[in-house]
Amino acid sequence: MEFSHFNKDGNAYMVDVSEKNKTKREARAFGKIKVSKEVISQLINHQVKKGEVLGVARVAGIMGMKKTSEIIPMCHPIFMSGCEINFEIKEDLGEIHIYATAKTIGETGIEMEVLTGVSTAALTIYDMCKSIDKRMVISDIHLLEKTGGKSGDFKF
Repeated sequence: MEFSHFNKDGNAYMVDVSEKNKTKREARAFGKIKVSKEVISQLINHQVKKGEVLGVARVAGIMGMKKTSEIIPMCHPIFMSGCEINFEIKEDLGEIHIYATAKTIGETGIEMEVLTGVSTAALTIYDMCKSIDKRMVISDIHLLEKTGGKSGDFKF
């Protein structure tokens, strides 16, 4: 398998997708942030001083998905036909699980967008809760599944 983001001279470039067929594509990603009992309590009781943490993190995750091509150098700008961020508070584990989903019809995949969305949402939770606990740990960010495109479907 060859690296696709280097030209014949070894210089980085953005892959030309103009000859690829447009297909319906969807991707889902997951990540989590481990937090203290105090963070969980303040989240559940809407007592975090910086505001509605999960609402802000949801919007930040969506914005992150929309801006992926601006921060990941070789990503193509993608029209997303839909995207969303969802959370599950796992009080017993002291974790917030983050899920991102996005859809497009295009020549290239949308995996980087969902991974960026999860990452951005997790970082936003950290930012908004760091005054309560700086020991939060962001982990397990990975692609859950993707459909469409030349490489076919993938399920983790």
